[in-house]
Amino acid sequence: MKIKTHAQTAATMPRVATRLLKFFAAYNRHYISRHFHAVRILKDGLPPTDTGRPLVIYLNHASWWDPLVCVHLAREFLADRTSYAPIDAESLQRYGFFKHLGFYGIEQRSARGSMRFLRITCSLLGSERNAVWLTPQGGFRDVRERPVQLRHGISSLAARMENVAFVPLGIEYTFWKEPRPEILVSFGQPVVPKHVPMRNSGEWLDIFGSVLEATQDELAAKSQRRDPADWIVLERGASGINPVYDTWRWMRSRILSRQFVRGHGSEDSI
Repeated sequence: MKIKTHAQTAATMPRVATRLLKFFAAYNRHYISRHFHAVRILKDGLPPTDTGRPLVIYLNHASWWDPLVCVHLAREFLADRTSYAPIDAESLQRYGFFKHLGFYGIEQRSARGSMRFLRITCSLLGSERNAVWLTPQGGFRDVRERPVQLRHGISSLAARMENVAFVPLGIEYTFWKEPRPEILVSFGQPVVPKHVPMRNSGEWLDIFGSVLEATQDELAAKSQRRDPADWIVLERGASGINPVYDTWRWMRSRILSRQFVRGHGSEDSI
């Protein structure tokens, strides 16, 4: 069996091109605002601060948008940390620029891929200034799927990295009153393995799955309320119905001496 040297391991570690990441984050923010009405986070779902530990942010995998949302959240809340994320090796080959943004390719459903995931991720989590973002469901899943089932990679990490804070993140994409959907997010309570009695792999999966499920359930309940007071708006995109309808609403507001608000939830849209 071949043993990787320190130099060989370092050569396979993901890298972050700071200037490219800054440019991509700015573009990503613009791109999200073009396609969504708003990015909202629950007031009760802000991420933990000053944990003094490396972070694993693990989230439900709702859609193709998830990595872009994570880039946005990382810049918003974890700008003082360097963020990394595993990604399917084939996808990384297709979107090669992600190699310069902290993403590292993992061969899916293979022993070699599992070992590479653990080797790189454990090395990254050796620094408290790093955060690793995971989608342990292993593929796209409906946000209503219960119970939340996770793959074993995250439990293997917990067994090896007991001083890491594992933080659940719920994400939903839903339509409210605007033509464009909302991005709704909420962080849950962190789990630190060293503070939990010894667990086996299956028990860790149950723990992480139940905490993520609770975070998603709270997010879903607040999503159904549609009460703006529950949320902090992180990013606001374009509002309005369509140019013709908005013109009619503007004319109507002028006739009635009302203020025109470009948004379907306003009084003028009735």
